[in-house]
Amino acid sequence: MGTRQLKKEILEYLSAPDLRQSLACLTAMPARQVVNALFGCLYHMSPPIKWHAVSAMGAVVSNLAHTDMEASRIVMRRLIWNLNDESGGIGWGSPEAMGEITACHRRLADEYHRILVSYINPDGNFLEHAELQKGLLWGLARLADTRPALVMDAGPFLLPHLQSTDAEHRGLAALTAGAIRERSVRATLENLLSDQTKISLYWHQDFHQKGVAEFAENALKRYRN
Repeated sequence: MGTRQLKKEILEYLSAPDLRQSLACLTAMPARQVVNALFGCLYHMSPPIKWHAVSAMGAVVSNLAHTDMEASRIVMRRLIWNLNDESGGIGWGSPEAMGEITACHRRLADEYHRILVSYINPDGNFLEHAELQKGLLWGLARLADTRPALVMDAGPFLLPHLQSTDAEHRGLAALTAGAIRERSVRATLENLLSDQTKISLYWHQDFHQKGVAEFAENALKRYRN
């Protein structure tokens, strides 16, 4: 199959209503070819295609790691390179893909979670671009949802995002804080209980509209539990 035809077929899978069936088909295809096409889809202007590409990255790279760990590491290094200033690009979708992949595969999580966390640390590989920070917060929340212990070091750096003027920052930071039960931001989460600003969230392969207050409330419930 030619490159153009492959990209067309993958776009059709990412646009299909049954994402689970699409992921099953994509993981059955040659992984390296699929990954190359998915990289371009991370930049797609259509939110469903972009986010389905993130889910597909997780499924395909995790599956690849079971048979060729080094090939999966190459994918992770490409995502990291995309977030490097020297790459000449912005790295759209890369933090989200890193979060999804590490959420799906334990060994990759063990090897790369510190790099993902370093992007929120002002003394680390801090991402200054506000839109990239949203992707990073989503990626941290996604990893924390399955492996919270690996994201604990991000806790002290969530406060500025919880206090951001951008509702997506506040909501995603609250989602992460709840997953890792970061108690240092508890008072700030309580202040967000009256924040009814709605944000769009892609989570567990579906799209949701939720108020920031709901994220804060859910985070506080985790403390109590």
